[in-house]
Amino acid sequence: MSRFAHIEAQASAIGILEHALESGRVASAYLFEGPSGVGKELAAVALAEALIGADAKVSARVRAGSHPDVQVFRPRDEGKRNIQVTALREQILPVAQFAPFEASAAFLIFPEADVSFPEHPPESANALLKTLEEPRPGVHFILTSERPDRLLPTIRSRCQRLRFGRLPHDVLERILVAREVPEAARGPAIALCDGRADRAIALAEGGAEELLEHALTLDDVCATGGPGALVRVSESLSRGDADLALVLDAFLLFSRDLAAVGLGLPDEALAFRHAADLVRERAGRTPPPRASRRAELVRDALVSLERNGNKQVVLDSLLYAARL
Repeated sequence: MSRFAHIEAQASAIGILEHALESGRVASAYLFEGPSGVGKELAAVALAEALIGADAKVSARVRAGSHPDVQVFRPRDEGKRNIQVTALREQILPVAQFAPFEASAAFLIFPEADVSFPEHPPESANALLKTLEEPRPGVHFILTSERPDRLLPTIRSRCQRLRFGRLPHDVLERILVAREVPEAARGPAIALCDGRADRAIALAEGGAEELLEHALTLDDVCATGGPGALVRVSESLSRGDADLALVLDAFLLFSRDLAAVGLGLPDEALAFRHAADLVRERAGRTPPPRASRRAELVRDALVSLERNGNKQVVLDSLLYAARL
């Protein structure tokens, strides 16, 4: 059985890693690129386990994080979370210099490498680069990153780059079922998670159902509400506890679903496919051009929020424009 069997929907990246193992040509440095929560770190540990896990006990130690030749260095908890050059030289580079300690190979894994080693300031990144340029035999580096463009170009060029994609609906469904997430929460969480298991889990545990309810309220007020209703909804959301950006994300996806239904697309094309009957019922009052325009307005509102726009002003503008 493949050591990568538990990593789903990443056939291309896993195929390359399996070929490297079979041919005995595991690269000295990899850069696993892609969204969070799609299996990058799992694949890094699985590669290490496959190469040095000579027996069940060794494999168990690798998976438990207790093997000295497989070490994971995460961003710091403090400040901007960058790994400072002093910490790199005192705590990390000695491992690269003297490993492996027990096995025939060693792995240094850096989740969120673009956070740990940003291009600016460059001191830690340059120190890491020098080590990547002169790797010891049997020492392997695996960097994972959502935003590889924030790494030094020279670091990227020293790594074999593998792309990890977003997870499909059925995989996310299985993950949430395995975590015993209630059915009512699974659909909204999957719709809003952007193909990321970590985000789906967080949303399912943090009120994904309420986000959909807020989106339905916004749909109602834009489709049938008068000026007074618009003001009341705007005040309630802008002063409430809900994360307004997440509410608008849900409203954006629901508006796109309305347009998709109006254009005759199947349920599988919907973000909120678990509520396809509800989407179809509401699509009759919002023609596709209007739903598409609404989605554009919501995108503009999200940009305004990112720029620290006043919440109620942003919502007022959005709802009045979306109602026209």
